[in-house]
Amino acid sequence: MTNQELPPKTCTIERLVTKAEDVEKVLQGTKTATRRNGRYADVGEIMELQGKKYIVNSVYSQSLGELTDEHARQEGFQSVEDYKNAILSYHPGMPWHPGMKVWAHEFSLVTE
Repeated sequence: MTNQELPPKTCTIERLVTKAEDVEKVLQGTKTATRRNGRYADVGEIMELQGKKYIVNSVYSQSLGELTDEHARQEGFQSVEDYKNAILSYHPGMPWHPGMKVWAHEFSLVTE
């Protein structure tokens, strides 16, 4: 999907990864994607965390019911169940509906 085919961003890339534990996972290389309820970045956009640059390689819509353990590992968790429990702990009262759509943002370290 190209940026032209995507709906407008709902937030900015600076807000894509903000939790200290998530930033640490990205810096360690154990988190290579983040899912948000809105679109925070375009493909090719650069996110900077503690002086390191990460390029957004892919942005796509996905339902929570489509998540696999591999997707959870991209997020820095061992399984979908671990990921789900973490998300629900961050957002008390939030329901987990398999049909709920989220935006996946996959990224990688920019090596000069």
